[in-house]
Amino acid sequence: MKEAVERIIKSLVGDPEAVEVTESGDGKNVRIEVRVGESDMGRVIGREGRTVKAIRSILFVAGQKHGRRYQLDLIED
Repeated sequence: MKEAVERIIKSLVGDPEAVEVTESGDGKNVRIEVRVGESDMGRVIGREGRTVKAIRSILFVAGQKHGRRYQLDLIED
C-alpha cells in the first residue's frame, strides 16, 4: 500500500522529490505517514479535506479486501 499512496501523493504535489512515505504496523493495523513540502500540504488536503478523505476511502476499501486497517497521517514539519 505504501507504493500506491506514494504514487498518488507524488502525482498531486508540485515537488515530488520532497514526498516521504513511511509505513509501520503490527500486522492488522498499518499506519502510513506522509510528509510533503510546506507549499504542497494544501494540495494534498484539498478543499474542505476532500482529497485526503478520498485517499483514506481508497485505503479503507483496500484494507477490507486485505483484512487490515490502514491509517493515513499527514505529518507537518
